[in-house]
Amino acid sequence: MRVFIITGISGSGKSVALNALEDAGYDCVDNLPVDFIHDLVESLGKQGREKVAVAIDGRRGQSIQELPKTIEQLKSKYDVRVLFLNSNTETLVQRFSETRRRHPLSKSDDNRTPQVALIDAIEKERALLSELAESAHNIDTSHIKAHTLRSWIQDLLKDERPGLTMLFESFGFKHGVPRDADLVFDVRCLPNPHYDPQLRPLTGNDPEVANFLREHPEVQAMGEDIRRFIETWLPKYQADKRSYLTVAIGCTGGQHRSVYLVNCLFDYFKKRTQIFEGSEPHLLIRHRELELSSSKNQS
Repeated sequence: MRVFIITGISGSGKSVALNALEDAGYDCVDNLPVDFIHDLVESLGKQGREKVAVAIDGRRGQSIQELPKTIEQLKSKYDVRVLFLNSNTETLVQRFSETRRRHPLSKSDDNRTPQVALIDAIEKERALLSELAESAHNIDTSHIKAHTLRSWIQDLLKDERPGLTMLFESFGFKHGVPRDADLVFDVRCLPNPHYDPQLRPLTGNDPEVANFLREHPEVQAMGEDIRRFIETWLPKYQADKRSYLTVAIGCTGGQHRSVYLVNCLFDYFKKRTQIFEGSEPHLLIRHRELELSSSKNQS
């Protein structure tokens, strides 16, 4: 039985994620009290259900701190995945302003001040959920649209086998480091195709850019060093019982060097699944800036 726990900061897209799981055949429950999760999963299991998803956020207050213990109990019987959705504060403030909804933690504990400021409510929720964020697969939804998040959720669901899900992600430092990254490698020191007028409009997915980078020994050396680091420490991450590991490669704009190296790493590990201990891994690839650019062009 596959159990998906969706949590994270209010306004970061939990409803979108839950809808994507419902479309994928999951029995979905939103805002369930933590104390009821175990009984719900047990009951659905007895009915022969194979997929269940539960969304929980900070409105449950201090009881949310019992969720890690509940998750560990479920993991002893089921294939449990935890997804944590996050966004930067500026984006969250904008979303709550657009929807005119109140933050779930906007009510003050002090009767003399019935409401707290939106930013204070957001920071309170961050503190409340910080432990969950550390042990879950994180997705930063700050700059992505709903249909992009839905697509990323669908990618996570493509392989239903238990085991490590490993994501290779390219990004541009000028747009910020991905919040969901476990390992971050900076490749801005490498030769930059951006300064070649013919290569500038292309990306690391194009053979012309790949050939340019392949001809530089330092690019190959950087790729080998990153690959060797991942191979060396991968057993430790798996021993830590991780379900997800995100490796982020960043250059300046996220168009050329990082895209090329992510493609190389993905192809390498796709052919060497024997180095993963236990179940066969689920490997994913994401080019953040290219996907965001494509999303803007479609809007």
